[in-house]
This record gives sequence, C-alpha cells and structure tokens, in this order.
Amino acid sequence: MRNDESESTRRPPGLDGGSTIRVLVIDEYPIVRAGLRKIFERERDIVVTGETGTGAEVRGLVAQKSSDVVVLDLNLHNPSGLEVLKEIKREHPGLPVLVVSEHREGQLAVHAFRAGAAGYITRKAPPEEWVEAVRQLIQGRRYVSPAVAEELIGALGDELAPAPHLRLSKREYQVLRLIGGGTSVSQIAKDMRLSVKTISTYRARILEKMGMRSNAELVRYVLRHPAAPARHS
Repeated sequence: MRNDESESTRRPPGLDGGSTIRVLVIDEYPIVRAGLRKIFERERDIVVTGETGTGAEVRGLVAQKSSDVVVLDLNLHNPSGLEVLKEIKREHPGLPVLVVSEHREGQLAVHAFRAGAAGYITRKAPPEEWVEAVRQLIQGRRYVSPAVAEELIGALGDELAPAPHLRLSKREYQVLRLIGGGTSVSQIAKDMRLSVKTISTYRARILEKMGMRSNAELVRYVLRHPAAPARHS
C-alpha cells in the first residue's frame, strides 16, 4: 500500500513547529560530543546546534542557540551537572533535558528527575536508544533507558517503604528517641518511672522491629531522622 505522506510530515516536529529537532550537547569529553553529533546527524530530522564541555558556558549557549532538547552530562564539575540542570529548568522550564550518566544507579536517576530532567540515559546506550530518547522528549514524554528502569523502580520502592520507626508503638518510640539522644537504659527507666527490665524489653523490641543490632545503630538512625514523626498508637 502506497503512503503519500511526505517525509517532512512524518518527521517529529521541533518545539518551533518545524520538522527539525535541534539538540544542544553538554558533555565534558570532546570524543563523546563528537560521537553524539555523529549519531544524531545520521538522522535527517535531527541537528546538533551547539555543544560545550563546561557548565559555565551553558547559560550563554542555551540563550543563544535555538534548541529543542538539551543532552546534559550529569558528571560535569564546577558547577555539577545537577546544578546545571536546575539552572536550565529555572531559566527555561519548558526545555526538555536528557541527562547522561556513567552509571545506571536508580537513586541518581531519582535525583535527576526531581531536579527537572525529562529523560535519563547511560553513556553505554546504543545509538538507536539515543535517537529514541530525543524523539520521546520532543513529543512531551519522559524517557528512561531499559537498563535504568529496573534500578529506578528499586530506588523508588526503597524510598516509598514505611520508615522503620513507624513500626514502633508510642512508648517504644519514646525509648528510641531517648536512646538516640545518648540516655542510658537506667536513666530512661528513672525518667519514665519504669523498671530497668521493662526499658530493656522495650529496647529489645525496638532493635527487632527496626532490624538493628546495637544502640550505636539506633543513635545513627535518630541523628539521620531528627524530626521523624511518631505513630499515634
């Protein structure tokens, strides 16, 4: 069956309504920038309009170059890739950014998306994946490479899991806070007008429920969660 649709009609439109997708590449390695330029410019509808290897040049490039998608190396230094990402989103909130990382660590992807990234890809992704990512972003979608997706789900799962202290009763939580503040079992018993044996029992339950083994772990937990809310039970 013959398709009479023109080539320009089939191409994904750029943000300016045209048929060409304009990409700005920000990566500290010249060889990576050259490789990405080669990958993108194999496509008839994608053109690299600018590139840089330092975060300091980004503001000027984004302002001067007409770009539809920014490909940003998350491993930039002074400023960091994450800081550059935040600045781009502050100045140009509608400009989609595809962040690039050496790693497929889920927690890193979570931070990137929270900072405003529209997509996340690793350096080792095959050429067709880079092209697919850019096309997804230009259509207003998010993109996560298959290699990163499982890691991202795992990171979100850990983050969304109930905090260990929420397993405690109200009295156990009180004991946890006191232990975390460096108060001894005997002093806690005196302050709460309970026996040392009772407080020791609470301590044992706390360790078991929170999956910890020592007072030192409890202290570290309290220091990391200074304003953790207690259960009302």
